[in-house]
Amino acid sequence: MTPVSVDAPRILTIEDDPVLGAYVHEQLERCGFAVTWCQNGREGLGLARQRPFDVVLMDILLPGMDGLEVLTHLRQSHSTPVLLMSALGAEADRISGFRLGADDYLPKPFSMAELRVRIEAILRRVALDRRPTPPAPSSLVQSLRFDDELCDVYFAGQWAGLTRSEYRLLETLHRNADEVLSKAFLYQHVLQRGYAAHDRSLDMHVSQIRRKLKALGYGERELRTVWGKGYVLSAFDELA
Repeated sequence: MTPVSVDAPRILTIEDDPVLGAYVHEQLERCGFAVTWCQNGREGLGLARQRPFDVVLMDILLPGMDGLEVLTHLRQSHSTPVLLMSALGAEADRISGFRLGADDYLPKPFSMAELRVRIEAILRRVALDRRPTPPAPSSLVQSLRFDDELCDVYFAGQWAGLTRSEYRLLETLHRNADEVLSKAFLYQHVLQRGYAAHDRSLDMHVSQIRRKLKALGYGERELRTVWGKGYVLSAFDELA
């Protein structure tokens, strides 16, 4: 087994398939990650709560406690990035995962190259989130308050409950308010990977941001889809 340094990114893999689990464990360690592998949701939840992992890689279909239930309990106390994987492939499962706070979704079967790219993209996003963000120009400052440490926004006495990916997407659109940002740009700068036409991750993050801002009662700016171009955060009377 390839030794890893104490500073290697810590990955928790929750996968009940012994063949796939062992293969992913071995391959990720070969890539330089420090990997902990368990085979059921309840044990995985306990480990995720007890140890400081950088990314949790989790199957949806798990014995005892499934991945979505694990994610629900984990998000009550931890913001550890979660990458869900499943052979289900149904859009409803992807939506449920993002709604519960997943940072990314990888359908089975997948290549180790793609898994590694997805994990590295999450790690880059976390590193970027921890960097101080220059203040937005005063003309763009709204009553929506951004907190870079919590990776969340505050409005009217409430937190939105954004995931790290949702926060970074909204913060990027806020810094470029009234400018249409293409999907390709947002995939590269927010999700840290190239844009593919079949990848719906960005659309689902946008949907969750809209839902959470609406729940706050926020109405100064709207996250709009500009068909054929991308997304823009603009005042409600803009682009009319």
